[in-house]
Amino acid sequence: MKEHSFVVPTYGRSPHLEACLASLAAQRVRSEVVVCTSTPFPELPSLCETFRARLVVHGPNAGIGRDWNAALAASESALVTIAHQDDLYGSGFVEETLETHRRWPDSVLYFCDAEEITEAGQPRAGGRNSALKRLMVAAAYGGGETIRSAIARRALLGFGNPIVCPTVTINRRVAADFRFREELRTNMDWLAWLDLSGMGPVTRIRRPLVSHRVHTDSETARCLDDGARWAEDQMVFRQLWPTPFANLLARVYSYSYGGYL
Repeated sequence: MKEHSFVVPTYGRSPHLEACLASLAAQRVRSEVVVCTSTPFPELPSLCETFRARLVVHGPNAGIGRDWNAALAASESALVTIAHQDDLYGSGFVEETLETHRRWPDSVLYFCDAEEITEAGQPRAGGRNSALKRLMVAAAYGGGETIRSAIARRALLGFGNPIVCPTVTINRRVAADFRFREELRTNMDWLAWLDLSGMGPVTRIRRPLVSHRVHTDSETARCLDDGARWAEDQMVFRQLWPTPFANLLARVYSYSYGGYL
């Protein structure tokens, strides 16, 4: 079994996909790259060939959760990073992820910090959301690198989702049959981390190794505009806490939406 791969679920013709693939091809430790899509465009095969990425086309187009599950199924590696087509990965991402995995081989997932960039790729000053995420992570880990107890996992994920999705690497030696929930539009990652954290330790890499692009054309932005994000936040909180406290947490958490997540 291969040790690590990037899977890149793509939708339509992202203007940032080429830059994303270039950052994956520039890793100091090379890793397989799989582009998985249900909406191919004519130039996609040659773009994948340029960056030595394997192209997998699936169907039908049925939402983000289905796309992510198809991407997972397209890879045969033990460690899988779901790379977002709009984001950039530092050249040491694979190297540091593998080093962390060797120290904590029983962890079910690994994640790192992320810096935000604008749609044009310029550094973006972190808003309330970034500050809240870092505070939640710091409080849960208390200076450590991994958490094992149920209490610590609840501290990390019970008050919101501080894990930036494109930074996550899933360990399929621990969670071989894991799948994302396909009926959700925005919180399938939060629920996934909750499910996975019940299978094993969750380990962090302190350094920011991903540049996360924040822009108004993202699915997250659309979910904020049409209220889907608020509804799904309430749903997750109510799974974790009594309803009155869950509603309060959802209201407080919504104040972080000043910057798109």
